Amino acid sequence: MTRRLDGPERYTVVSADCHAGADLLDYRPYLPQRYHEAFDAWAADYVNPFTDLMAPEATRNWDSDRRLAELEQDGIVAEVVFPNTVPPFFPSASLTAVQPTAAEFELRWAGLQAHNRWMADFCAKAQGRRAGTFQILLNDVDAAVAEVRRCHASGLTGGLVLPGVPPGSSVPELWSEVYEPLWAVCAELDVPVNHHAGSASPQLGEEPAARAVFMVETTWFSHRALWHLAFAGVFHRHPALKLVLTEQGSGWIPGVLDMLEYYHRRLVGAATRAATAESKFGVGLAELMGDGPRAAWERNCFVGASFMRAHEVPMRDQIGLDKIMWGSDFPHDEGTYPFTTEALRTSFAGVPFEEVAAMVGGNAARVYGFDLDALDAVATKVGPLVDEVAQPLTEVPPGATSPVFAKGASVRVW
Repeated sequence: MTRRLDGPERYTVVSADCHAGADLLDYRPYLPQRYHEAFDAWAADYVNPFTDLMAPEATRNWDSDRRLAELEQDGIVAEVVFPNTVPPFFPSASLTAVQPTAAEFELRWAGLQAHNRWMADFCAKAQGRRAGTFQILLNDVDAAVAEVRRCHASGLTGGLVLPGVPPGSSVPELWSEVYEPLWAVCAELDVPVNHHAGSASPQLGEEPAARAVFMVETTWFSHRALWHLAFAGVFHRHPALKLVLTEQGSGWIPGVLDMLEYYHRRLVGAATRAATAESKFGVGLAELMGDGPRAAWERNCFVGASFMRAHEVPMRDQIGLDKIMWGSDFPHDEGTYPFTTEALRTSFAGVPFEEVAAMVGGNAARVYGFDLDALDAVATKVGPLVDEVAQPLTEVPPGATSPVFAKGASVRVW
């Protein structure tokens, strides 16, 4: 945040949810030479299914100077960068891809590592302004652990993108003890574990109803990582581990925490009563978890609250003011660009300065290791004006496409 003598002037905005990736052929140099022939054959036949990666706007995924300029124009001084473009050997975006079969694993793994190497170079072009995330696959936990160490050493401070495990997946569910080395290395190196929406949903098909159901359910499937890790005792064994649930909304959190606490108490209590119908469901749970799910949330968890909507903001104390990290979702159509100030007005008008400053920048700086003092210096020139954000938005800007502006999604009673 930046201040004038008589009070705050501008916010220092760090987007906890942005996306980037290389142009398709630019991944080739990041692959080991033994995969070049296979890459050339794959790239020659590849048909891009995403119109936004073919339009002139696609260059903002990999054009560092353009990206910095557009983010600054929108009032954003730093970003956590998730994947966006299609890495080698994937049929579509890797962020939403299911875990590969054993036959697919070698090439897909090489493709993800190429993306990770590209991401490190991309973030190095804007030192201190980008926290790049990196991807793994869960088919080979030892290889995943080695990639965590390599990516951490390469300067990717955004942390691990945890793949989703939909029901019926070819790999174990996230609560499985097979992943213990992964949690251990992330806790050891202080690497945030990010679980982004879209990667945990089962494939439902292309019928109109299937597509609608996917949209309704996709965030719920992403929420599952929270209770899988909590009931597996991961947070109890690794109290320093950070789990970030990104682009899943935030209004669901208080109710889900109440539900998880209820089941925790119910199952632990049942385990102490012999010969009841429920006693077997809670056996060993108290020892495994230590404390309850709410304590784990308060100690270990954060939310990447992309384009946080107005009706969610009054829940901030129930969610945890220190847990919320606003995100713009740049450069997606549902993101707030180029109307970030208007989006902030929609959500945060009337909220005290110190609280807004934490949610739009301070919390993300702490979780992802940004130098907030250095970012403040940039924000003095480009950050959204505090006085402007304090004014409720009365008219949606023409051309705004973010759900934060949708009718009924951001209604606040004044």
